[in-house]
Amino acid sequence: MEIGGLQKVTLIDYPGKIACTVFVVGCNFRCPFCYSSELVIPEKIENQPRIKEADFFDFLKERQGLLEGVVICGGEPTINKDLPAFIKKIKKYNYLVKLDTNGSNPSMLAKLIKAKLIDYVAMDIKAPQKKYSEAAGRKVNVLDIEKSINILKNSKIEYEFRTTVVPGLLEKKDIIEIAKWIGPGGKYFLQNFRPEKTLNPAFEKIRPYKDDYLLEIKKAIEPFFDICKIRGI
Repeated sequence: MEIGGLQKVTLIDYPGKIACTVFVVGCNFRCPFCYSSELVIPEKIENQPRIKEADFFDFLKERQGLLEGVVICGGEPTINKDLPAFIKKIKKYNYLVKLDTNGSNPSMLAKLIKAKLIDYVAMDIKAPQKKYSEAAGRKVNVLDIEKSINILKNSKIEYEFRTTVVPGLLEKKDIIEIAKWIGPGGKYFLQNFRPEKTLNPAFEKIRPYKDDYLLEIKKAIEPFFDICKIRGI
């Protein structure tokens, strides 16, 4: 596994757990609002320092009893064929594993759930179906996204859906459309856009929505979900 970063402690990335976050390189999307271009763009990936797998697992061994979980994000972890083997090594140290994914590889998601290798999944919902490719910056097979949604909804694993609300790409009516698509039930989180080192530099000039507008959206969609929140508010 190519590891491009490690956050040694996080209290927010794995709900209710003290965890670390490991960042794997490579992604099949090119979301213009992404702020992790060093893990996505091949030219930038080349210059991104790597963390040796052996060093990462030495870290996990040392933190046994102090950390409860490991968050795997990217990039997009599920494009890596060796992801199951990587997680098996993590599980040897008795850590809970949370996967952050764009949902584009439902077969890998199903495989990980069936093998009981993951304990929590956070899946990004980029946009309503008709806008998906625009938001992802690449042609997306929305049927794969829908398969991943259904895999999670029909599993017994803990999961959440989440959407970054990007002005110019998404507005209230789009989020309502998403809510109708992925509901009813489950957990859905809205995240405000951050204009920081975005993959498309033009997005750094976009002003995030004001809290009042996000709260207005939340009020409109919360009947669709068991839990509906705005992160950071």
